[in-house]
Amino acid sequence: MTDIRIFVLILSAVLVGSAVLSICIGTVKITPQQILRALFSGERDTPEARIILYSRLPRTVACILAGAGLAVSGAIIQAVLANRLASPGIIGVNAGAGLAVNICIAAGAVSGWMIAGMSFLSAMVTVLLLAFAAEKTMAGKITVILGGVAVSSFFTAISEAIVSVDPDVGLMSSDFRIGGFSAVSSQRLLPAGILIASALLFAFLMSNELDVITLGDDTASGVGMNVRRMRSILLITAACLSGASVSFAGLLGFVGLVVPSAVRKFTGSEGRIMLPVTAVAGGCFVTVCDVLSRIIFRPHEVPAGIIISFIGGPVFLFLLFRDRKGQEI
Repeated sequence: MTDIRIFVLILSAVLVGSAVLSICIGTVKITPQQILRALFSGERDTPEARIILYSRLPRTVACILAGAGLAVSGAIIQAVLANRLASPGIIGVNAGAGLAVNICIAAGAVSGWMIAGMSFLSAMVTVLLLAFAAEKTMAGKITVILGGVAVSSFFTAISEAIVSVDPDVGLMSSDFRIGGFSAVSSQRLLPAGILIASALLFAFLMSNELDVITLGDDTASGVGMNVRRMRSILLITAACLSGASVSFAGLLGFVGLVVPSAVRKFTGSEGRIMLPVTAVAGGCFVTVCDVLSRIIFRPHEVPAGIIISFIGGPVFLFLLFRDRKGQEI
């Protein structure tokens, strides 16, 4: 338990430090003192205060929310599908949410609530269909992953077709397809943030049920749980987290895979501890990557999704091949 507390303290310190740095760095330099004055002293008419309140602060909050949402979504999906390689990005959930966003943009429906709601619904349909297909066909773990990759490719193809037919959609969603936070606004973040915060709280409250489901269907049924209903509830929660995150952050890959796998090594698989720590670690990971995206190529900025993919790709390959005996993970 002491090691877990130290790990959480380190994560919290890194999260606070990276959040402050995220607000400070940019074309206009901001000091921590200016941040405190803008947030607590009522000095909101200066150019620096406006930059903090209307640009840098929403961007930083978006990084934390998207990281927490995608990471916890990945942890839930991995537990419910009993597959450590499952994640919203790998099994096509993010691609389904992204398709909904492109459809909304093409239809001219760009309100925050509309985009967040449609992303959630599309993600929910995707994850429930995959879970249903896996249950009915008794597919193996790797088969579920490959099926998810196929679904992701299919949704991506539809999205690209929409962009080809309506080039304006491509111009409006170019950063979205890579994943990043440079264009996040408070109006778009607020509805998705409410969904993410509500789903996170619900996921934490359902951590005991998640632990029971990981013991297997027979054991869960033996203690009186309606396994099918509970699996659907948990997957809908995961879809809400990933769909709402994608609605403003874009198609960030690997967050839901890398973060839960790393956290599980320190906390174990007990949901009561693992899920909250995963949320903090996810917010920390995405915020750090966003800061790096603004520092590495200064004065130019690259989308945070590129930095995340640079890190997540090798980690995914490591997870895929780490068992040298060829057994499924």
